[in-house]
Amino acid sequence: MISIDIEKKLKAYQGQQVLKVVRQFAAGSITKVYGPSGVGKTTFLKVIAGFIKPEKGSILVDGITWLNTGSKTDLAPQKRMAGFVFQDYALFPNMTVKQHLKYATDDEQWVNRLLITGKLETLIDHKPEHLSGGQQQRLAILRALANKPNLLLMDEPFSALDQEMKVELIDKLKVLFKELGTTVLIVTHNPQELAGLTNDELLIS
Repeated sequence: MISIDIEKKLKAYQGQQVLKVVRQFAAGSITKVYGPSGVGKTTFLKVIAGFIKPEKGSILVDGITWLNTGSKTDLAPQKRMAGFVFQDYALFPNMTVKQHLKYATDDEQWVNRLLITGKLETLIDHKPEHLSGGQQQRLAILRALANKPNLLLMDEPFSALDQEMKVELIDKLKVLFKELGTTVLIVTHNPQELAGLTNDELLIS
């Protein structure tokens, strides 16, 4: 179970807005997070991961306090160990596809399974600059899954994929998420694309 109660000030064209989310997410749930541009969807994920600090609030994950501004508790991102798929992929330019995954795990069998899941098994020695946008996006997803996270945060993770690849990958990810028991939050500008994958939703407006 994840319990979130946060407030974070946002800079907006029409002045200052406040991102306020009070919500619980069941363990193993897959939630689509959607809403208009500029309301703080990406910020919300980054607050959970520990990359951005809210003005006030609390985050409790499986009974462990990740954040409590009242008691000044604030676990570092590396201790939260949430998987994160960045909108701009944030890949390492000097690492090959396989090195990206090996950086997070020594489990060779798991690495190979991820490569097959993302259809990158023939590109293991390629660096990001030699990958298409869709291949880079798939690598970013696989890297976030490499350490088998309990919580996975995904920011527009399917935006660069064609429809056929998107459907195929979502079907495979659904199996992995269930197997790992991972709780997943997915920011999307197109909630319809996640039909059949998510079982919960959060509208930020």
